[in-house]
Amino acid sequence: MMRPKDPPRNGLEHSHEPDDIAARLDGGPSVSYLRDWVYGGIDGAVTTFAIVAGSLGANLSASIVLILGLANLLADGFSMAAANYSGTKAETDDYRRLKRVEEKHIELEPEGEREEIRQIFRAKGYEGEELEALVAMITSSHRTWIETMMLEEYGLSKVQRSPLRAALSTFAAFVLCGAVPLLPFLFGAPASAGLTTTVMTAAAFFGIGSAKSRWSTQSWYASGLETTAIGMSAAGIAWLVGYLLHGAFGVG
Repeated sequence: MMRPKDPPRNGLEHSHEPDDIAARLDGGPSVSYLRDWVYGGIDGAVTTFAIVAGSLGANLSASIVLILGLANLLADGFSMAAANYSGTKAETDDYRRLKRVEEKHIELEPEGEREEIRQIFRAKGYEGEELEALVAMITSSHRTWIETMMLEEYGLSKVQRSPLRAALSTFAAFVLCGAVPLLPFLFGAPASAGLTTTVMTAAAFFGIGSAKSRWSTQSWYASGLETTAIGMSAAGIAWLVGYLLHGAFGVG
């Protein structure tokens, strides 16, 4: 019978039993798309609410607010996703290019590449027989040799993010969070729609920030308040611009 896993002790987040370690390492390093979700979510809520706030400042009708908001939700969301796809793909392409460069160097100038490994680890404090043994061990495995050079010379990890998943994460978060400011206008746009959408969007900002704290050292309420302050500041600027344009040019 398999014994149940012991709960983490001393504040540790995972078990250090040999079998658990082996199972965890067997899957390899995980790829995180957290930044894509956070970036897309915050930007979606900020830009859509900024449009709503600016439109309300300009005293535009509810139908126009809804049209502008939905147009932004889809067009800007797609634009951000496409840009994230291109940027992430450029990173993965650059990794492959540099990897081929290192493979060629190892093939043509192995002693020069060994000397690079030697100098890298000498700078870390290794010397003498210990250094030479470390160089021999690393360069005895072609994969380890390449990965070490990629990390130490270029600062690039073998864990590469998928451009498609990064783009989809950004788009999904953008649409989900960006739709929040439009909800009051989708359900009749009552007279209090401005206040309602403000409260709902502030809650969305706080929720994004609180969720983000799961992967940071900030407390959930500090992270939530920080994100709320950033988002509402952007919305306040948009409202002020709309209000001033309405007063100066009679927009709306």
